[in-house]
Amino acid sequence: MTERDIFSRQGTALQADADYRPEFAGDDLEREQRSALRRVPGLSTELQDITEVEYRQLRLENVILVGIWTSGTAAEAEVSLRELAALAETAGSAVLDGVLQRRDKPDNATYLGSGKAREVADLVAETGADTIIVDTELSPNQRRNLEDVAKVKVIDRTTLILDIFAQHAKSREGKARVELAQLEYLLPRLRGWGESMSRQAGGRVGAGDGIGSRGPGETQIELDRRRIRQRMAKLKKDIANMEPARRTQRSNRRRNHLPSVVVVGYTNAGKSSLMNRLTDAGVLVENALFATLDPTVRRSETTDGRAYTISDTVGFVRSLPTQLVEAFRSTLEEVAEGDLMLHVVDSSHPNPVGQVEAVHAVLRDVEGAEDVPEVIVLSKADLADPVDLAALRSRFPGSVVVSAKTGEGIEQLEELIAQRLPRPAVSVDVVVPFDRGDLISRVHTEGEILSERYSENGTVLNALVDEDLASELLECSVGH
Repeated sequence: MTERDIFSRQGTALQADADYRPEFAGDDLEREQRSALRRVPGLSTELQDITEVEYRQLRLENVILVGIWTSGTAAEAEVSLRELAALAETAGSAVLDGVLQRRDKPDNATYLGSGKAREVADLVAETGADTIIVDTELSPNQRRNLEDVAKVKVIDRTTLILDIFAQHAKSREGKARVELAQLEYLLPRLRGWGESMSRQAGGRVGAGDGIGSRGPGETQIELDRRRIRQRMAKLKKDIANMEPARRTQRSNRRRNHLPSVVVVGYTNAGKSSLMNRLTDAGVLVENALFATLDPTVRRSETTDGRAYTISDTVGFVRSLPTQLVEAFRSTLEEVAEGDLMLHVVDSSHPNPVGQVEAVHAVLRDVEGAEDVPEVIVLSKADLADPVDLAALRSRFPGSVVVSAKTGEGIEQLEELIAQRLPRPAVSVDVVVPFDRGDLISRVHTEGEILSERYSENGTVLNALVDEDLASELLECSVGH
């Protein structure tokens, strides 16, 4: 088992210098509030005997990280544990230590094996940690057994990510989707208090079943499961009622014939910083994972003056919980609706190729996403090693190297967006009356003007537009 030195190496969880400048850092007030509203250590009132507690609010104060290395290299295993440290820090905890164990496969009982579980318990006692975070999804049995050995609370990677999403979701739809994902994960993991809290069978005796027919009734855990299912049903209904509004927004954008760009990428890759550079959107930028959960849509213009929309999406992460993929499926469908996908990759990360593969793995489950043209954007160039950048450009031909902090490569990216976005295909040569300035404005916004001059009858336009706008222009056109 290797420990203690993992987080002292270069390239730990979060870069010390966030890749943004103040003018591209989004909502300062929101960042101050997030920084101020951190969990206060030492206020827990939980029982000492955790086996007697069924419901325990997720409390992340001082944590020990635990991982198993089953395949690949030791460096890859350490990168995974450093990412878990970043997740824990984002949730508001202090990471005291981290340990890795080399095993062929996890132990079915305690995940680590009984001997190593006791070593972790000794480390917990030595450091004063109150929580163990395991770098995988644990079965209910594994979590319970490891808690029994370590005498502190144990959570897994999935629970941690769900907690972060719950902290950061702001919109009504985002909060509902995260709560639904949490309940789906919690339902099979409820721990009961036994038959001591069961309810009497009640009406069965009156129905003639007689003495001896009284069973334990509905136990507390059964009651809780029923309540959770009822809450899940209500959340699903609420989310279904929100979907028409999202469809209306999409149809409005399609009706206005504005091309769309969708920004995707691994969490903390620099998506929001890049979007702020391109649009002055004011999206929150924070050196933390999952700073953006609610999608942001802004309007921008290409270098040749054509309008388009650009959407920021929730960040991806390795082993993203299945419940969250399902919960945010409608949000990810924004990707399939786009005309161009900007896939932002943190070029300074120890394993950028692994991040790309993790994003592609999620996008494969989104119908239509594979048909959207993709441009790899290698971000944080000011922090990356030039040799690593050269290797990434060779690995991803056609990629663009940018830095939202210094502005490097932004102009090149803007030119590429103008080239790759679809252009209107119908050529028109018309005279638009002066009282139809609305059509002239739409041609400037949605089309591409080849020439424009004025005559006594109106504005003489030679332009490329879409079919709908072309027919409107031809209907109102007057003689030259």
